[in-house]
Amino acid sequence: MARVGRVLLPNYPHHIVQRGHNRQVVFAEDADFERYLSDLRELKDAFGVKVYAYCLMTNHVHLLLAPDDSLAGLSQLMKTLAARATRYRNRLEGRSGTLWESRFKSSIVQSDAYLLACSRYIELNPVRACMVAEVGDYPWSSYALRMGAAPEQSWLDDDPCFKALGVRDEERRRRYAEFVRQAVPAEELSLIREAIQRGQLTGSNRFVDEVERIAGVRIERRKQGRPKLE
Repeated sequence: MARVGRVLLPNYPHHIVQRGHNRQVVFAEDADFERYLSDLRELKDAFGVKVYAYCLMTNHVHLLLAPDDSLAGLSQLMKTLAARATRYRNRLEGRSGTLWESRFKSSIVQSDAYLLACSRYIELNPVRACMVAEVGDYPWSSYALRMGAAPEQSWLDDDPCFKALGVRDEERRRRYAEFVRQAVPAEELSLIREAIQRGQLTGSNRFVDEVERIAGVRIERRKQGRPKLE
């Protein structure tokens, strides 16, 4: 079945990937990363979008975002983030032109089964890319904020599945750290990666049925799979 157009839904988490144009570098210095995160922190509330996880890589970004009832906020957020970064880079380098691919990729995520798995996938990107040995060593992902490294600076929104890991913050962080340290099943890795690359849903066939009913479109199916939290 051919891939359908991008599906976005209010009040559902979305795994978002946006790459540099022709995979060019978009974050060359620490200041580039810091500016993007500062903009994300500022704009998420303005556009009514929750941020559950993020990871800024050299030439692309991974975001786990949940729009409120006003779905337009998600696209507006991504458009504004891209525009600000482009203006900054063009002014810095004295050039004109685009910095990003024209269209970001997205995948709606099934909360109960895949939200934590998707957060883990996003935050482990630098480890899979052999940029760091430990997930906590990378400064441009949400892992440090999630684990309470700088609680007074944390601006991540409450992830309902993360909160369900325990009654106290310490318990939640401990269980999530254990979850991240587990070997990620190849099936889970493949499902999340293919979902974002092909514009599919990150979830079960039952979840696909649910989203089809809400969105009114046919959505491509895939093999079943579900991550385990031990």
